Amino acid sequence: MTLPRYCEVVLLIAHGEKMLKLVATDVFNSKNLAVQAQKKILGKMVSKSIATTLIDDTSSEVLDELYRVTREYTQNKKEAEKIIKNLIKTVIKLAILYRNNQFNQDELALMEKFKKKVHQLAMTVVSFHQVDYTFDRNVLSRLLNECREMLHQIIQRHLTAKSHGRVNNVFDHFSDCEFLAALYNPFGNFKPHLQKLCDGINKMLDEENI
Repeated sequence: MTLPRYCEVVLLIAHGEKMLKLVATDVFNSKNLAVQAQKKILGKMVSKSIATTLIDDTSSEVLDELYRVTREYTQNKKEAEKIIKNLIKTVIKLAILYRNNQFNQDELALMEKFKKKVHQLAMTVVSFHQVDYTFDRNVLSRLLNECREMLHQIIQRHLTAKSHGRVNNVFDHFSDCEFLAALYNPFGNFKPHLQKLCDGINKMLDEENI
């Protein structure tokens, strides 16, 4: 890899730190958020294939539902926006590194394990919803934290401590056992959110997008 090519990737990642600092509004739309980020990235990249990877309608609906349930659980609009924005930023930066062939062989092997772990997580999320009396918050929390640790290892050489902090912000919330228990409570307020989340995740699994 030549120095100019490396510098280009570093600049793209650094630019990602600023691209999503949007003015807060009453309407949170993860698709619009990700589209804005992608436009800025894609304008500087040779490959356009990342566009269809990040922002299809189903994944944006899942992100929006994650925002809604997070906002309702935390009772904090600003914190909910921060968590989902950090999730989108992390996905975009990971895609930039992957598409620009920045990972070495060990990191590529970890990426494959990470993809399989995310797939396992998605199937478990849906299964716990569909099959009565199978939900185990400790199992989900463990799977999420295993994904977190793999992700930290994958980006270790490439991203800043600030980016690692964003990863922790996302996983600290979604792996919290109290949050998971509230989300899966069959008599709780989050039941409609869980149904929509699982519908979206199930569709992504059927389309082999996760």
